[in-house]
Amino acid sequence: MDKPFDFETIAVRAGQERSQFGEHSEALYLTSSFVFGSAAEAAARFSGAEPGNVYARFTNPTVTTFQTRLAALEGAERCVATASGMSAIMATVMALLSAGDHIVSSRSIFGATQQLFGNILNRFGIETTYVPIADVDAYRTALRSNTRLVFVETPSNPLMELADVAAIAAVAHEGGALLAVDNCFCTPALQRPIDLGADLVIHSATKYLDGQGRVLGGAVCGSSGSMEDIYKFLRTAGPTLSPFNAWVILKGLETLRIRMQAQSDAALDLARRLEEHPRVARVFYPGLESHPQYQLAKQQQSAGGAIVSFEVKGAREEAWRVIDNCRLLSVTANLGDTKTTITHPATTTHGRISVEARAASGITEGLLRVAVGLESVDDIYADLSTGLH
Repeated sequence: MDKPFDFETIAVRAGQERSQFGEHSEALYLTSSFVFGSAAEAAARFSGAEPGNVYARFTNPTVTTFQTRLAALEGAERCVATASGMSAIMATVMALLSAGDHIVSSRSIFGATQQLFGNILNRFGIETTYVPIADVDAYRTALRSNTRLVFVETPSNPLMELADVAAIAAVAHEGGALLAVDNCFCTPALQRPIDLGADLVIHSATKYLDGQGRVLGGAVCGSSGSMEDIYKFLRTAGPTLSPFNAWVILKGLETLRIRMQAQSDAALDLARRLEEHPRVARVFYPGLESHPQYQLAKQQQSAGGAIVSFEVKGAREEAWRVIDNCRLLSVTANLGDTKTTITHPATTTHGRISVEARAASGITEGLLRVAVGLESVDDIYADLSTGLH
């Protein structure tokens, strides 16, 4: 039996099917629709009796290549690509849940995800209960007879807290629910939730999968059955990944492991330096021995990731002073870029949730989040130090 290909090979080669022209790089198919050879073929394609491309809202060869490659990287049976990370979460919930169903979610999730669960889904009869991310018993206690989905983001945004994927998967399955893991911060280069027992893996491909801040994209990976339901929702509702964006993200996947390892190494270096700075109260990074879940991080991740969050002594004024003195770092809420970015979560990514919700999640006014890029760590630290003095 042939040896399975390694991750790096899959990231470069999986899913590509060359056209009659024999192109070496993946082809970009910019067309809204596809031509059929006969009325019978058109009918067979539309009904699904015959495989093939129909209309770019739900079938496109470039998007299919991206889906095949990401599924292979995550160890999933199938992937459905979407227009953004948030549309991936929305498509998952709308496809797999109904009015009267219940979600158990970690409290430590992205602000827009909290908005979706708390302000939109509840209007359609889908209720969410929030629990502390690391308290496995809290997930079990929160389960109801109508719980259909358990949702976690690990590491969490922005405090880099970890969910024990294997333990929470066991709890979810005992209660008859699916476990969905937002794997945006680690990507399959550092963490494969399906190997740990998760049913669904969700991505904002906008972040590290692209890796250079160029396009928006999202994806859900999982079993063929679940993905078929999500595909049917996408076919009708249309939160579709564009072929051009899929092509760009495919190019990002080719360097995913190299980038993630280099950025993780730099983030650990930066976290250690910040931990020693007299103006820093606390550093949040799972690769640090001081992180309360350091051992769990070593078990389920191959590196700590590229996000370093830290609390500045003082409150908003001192945190904003650090940002305003940066001359190298990009002041933006996006992450996953080769360029290092910095943001103040309490007034940006988590600014729309309530003060009480931010407090419950541990997001203080002194907290800053740095997404470490590929610049020199010396230069990144020097830029941050200007505002810390």
